[in-house]
Amino acid sequence: MLKLAKELDIAKKAALSAGKEILRIYQTDFEVTYKDDKSPLTKADQQANNIIVEQLSKNFPDHAILSEESKDDLQRLNNPWCWIVDPLDGTKEFLKKNDEFTVNIALTLDHQVVLGVIYAPCLDELYFAVKDQGSFIESQGEQESICVSKNTEDICLVASRSHMSEKLQKLVEIYQINKIQSKGSSLKGCLVAKGDADIYYRFGPTMEWDTAAMHCIAVEAGGIFKQLDDSEMLYNRENSLNDKGFYILNHPDNKLNINQ
Repeated sequence: MLKLAKELDIAKKAALSAGKEILRIYQTDFEVTYKDDKSPLTKADQQANNIIVEQLSKNFPDHAILSEESKDDLQRLNNPWCWIVDPLDGTKEFLKKNDEFTVNIALTLDHQVVLGVIYAPCLDELYFAVKDQGSFIESQGEQESICVSKNTEDICLVASRSHMSEKLQKLVEIYQINKIQSKGSSLKGCLVAKGDADIYYRFGPTMEWDTAAMHCIAVEAGGIFKQLDDSEMLYNRENSLNDKGFYILNHPDNKLNINQ
């Protein structure tokens, strides 16, 4: 079993430090710029990235880092260890001021995710997991383990506030899913992990840094995380685009037939 005690401690501290800076900027009249792909970028994204990358680089100089807000160094492909970072997941939610954004930090070994940390600064919720050691949440000074629900009837689906696709809407109608929660960022995966929702399907493209941390947290909470073709999601790839979509299930009986 991988211990990863230091790795987890540093990742949690980095997420909390980044979250503190994000909250500081959140309360100001910040400027918004746009990347080449038209996605928004704020000072909070950049400052949080600087904090996380600095702490990870200082403590683990031999590890590679793949971050949304840093230039990609493909030398990482030769390194068995790679941190995967989204310093501010849910920038659109950040701009909408709905509090549903997160800091995502994951660690991979030989393309498998082995550690995940997600911090929701406005909610003061810190989710974390290490391979084969379970999933946990820390909030208001209390820590408790989390696990997926056992529910297979009248299931609850969690969907993105920004990305409810036509395919997903069609499945909702076919399966007559009446319970739907809408959330931003990686909080959707955390809702399944802690049993507040049962399934999460994503048809649109995402990036490695969008999924790595919640992948670990969901699986360690007893959930199932697969690409839509049922293959395993691997990380630290040359192409960081997750172009197959994915699903997170609390129970295999709740798998939807997406080919209808």
